[in-house]
Amino acid sequence: MLTIYNLCELSVSLCDLCVKQLKVNLKMKRFYISAVLFIPFIIHAQQILSLQNAIDITLKNNFDIQIAKNNAEISKIGNTFGMAGGLPYVSAGLVDNGSINNNNQKFSDGSETNLTDINENAMNADISAGIVLFNGFKITATKERLNCLQKQSEIMLNQQIQNIIAAVMEKFYDIIRQENYLKIIQNSLDVSNKKLEIINEKNKVGMANAVDILQAQTDVNTAEQNLKLQNLVIEQDKADLFLLMNEKKHSDFTINDSIVVDATLQLDSIISYLNRNTQYLSAEQQVKINEQIVKEISAQRYPLVKINTAYNFLQSDYNSGLTLMNRNYGPLAGVTVQIPIFYGNIYNIQKKVAELDVENSKLQKENLFNTLSTNAYKTYQSYSTIFQQINSQQKNYELTKKLVEVVMQNFQVNQATILDVKAAQTSFENAAYLLVNLQYAAKTAEIELKQLVYKLRY
Repeated sequence: MLTIYNLCELSVSLCDLCVKQLKVNLKMKRFYISAVLFIPFIIHAQQILSLQNAIDITLKNNFDIQIAKNNAEISKIGNTFGMAGGLPYVSAGLVDNGSINNNNQKFSDGSETNLTDINENAMNADISAGIVLFNGFKITATKERLNCLQKQSEIMLNQQIQNIIAAVMEKFYDIIRQENYLKIIQNSLDVSNKKLEIINEKNKVGMANAVDILQAQTDVNTAEQNLKLQNLVIEQDKADLFLLMNEKKHSDFTINDSIVVDATLQLDSIISYLNRNTQYLSAEQQVKINEQIVKEISAQRYPLVKINTAYNFLQSDYNSGLTLMNRNYGPLAGVTVQIPIFYGNIYNIQKKVAELDVENSKLQKENLFNTLSTNAYKTYQSYSTIFQQINSQQKNYELTKKLVEVVMQNFQVNQATILDVKAAQTSFENAAYLLVNLQYAAKTAEIELKQLVYKLRY
């Protein structure tokens, strides 16, 4: 049988249970609210930018590429026989003049005539056409020059695309390099925190001195400052990448990628493909353009033959005099032949100058090829040397990483000093930084070599 005391105790238990359930419900509600609020941030933080996406966006938005495309389109539009002067011309004209005159005449017999307000209207209309039959093959030379200009503009567009792709790739891999720096600093911070934790534990039992404590705390503070500065460097690099991509809205992104170097490049293959370099192809087209200019100038020394035809209509109306209306109309046709005899040696001088321009463009092309060959050789030497260093430096990196672990274990059992830990940390950081720098240098050399032979792909 329940007593009053038991009833009271039961009531208290029920109240406690209700309070606990209420607290659980509040915690669950807070959890759901927090989860909903943080979902956008989680999604936003998980945005990943790949190299292909970065290049695709850049090729779509970059101003320099758009300008190069417009220039190529201009050359394509202008590459016609009409622009070369090879198509016939047709023109029409209409002139309608009206006048009011006063006429005063005195004759030898003493008579005199005075006429006022003489109205006269004269209308002249014509339609004419003509075509060049021969002008020393200048039309052919001009059309060929327009073909070369179009090819050159297309080559320059490809060159601009290659330059932009190379710039995006170098900046993309530089961000990876900076993020690897961040991981090195974070590793140093973790070691410094662990070192400070060990010293604090030793200090509790009187086995640490003030110098070690201060040094450990200083190392932690320095690593934290370096971490913040490195984050700033990464954000600035990302801003530079957005500038190349011509993205006005800056959003946070991550790059889940690593620096992988292509080990298949060979110097002989690169040298043999240098004639595919866009700069060299553009210089080659410039030689052809200058050669066609020489032909155009030479054509001016030959006779010019044209066929002309027209239909004329002329009518004049008068309100006084013997003739009140005069009308003439009908077709005409003819041939124009123009033979240059002497123009002050202008054509000879222009031809000599144009021939020197051809010679200069050939010299520039050869000089460019020599420069490209030298750059390819130097870059490949750097690429191959760095690539060989990466393997040995990878071993040094693993050794120094293991060294830090061993020294930290010894430091924990008082078999190593804080200076030993500091030295091991410094060795690891130097080895890690050098490995990252070698990987980035090899990658940039690879990009430059592929760009030289127009093989830059992504």
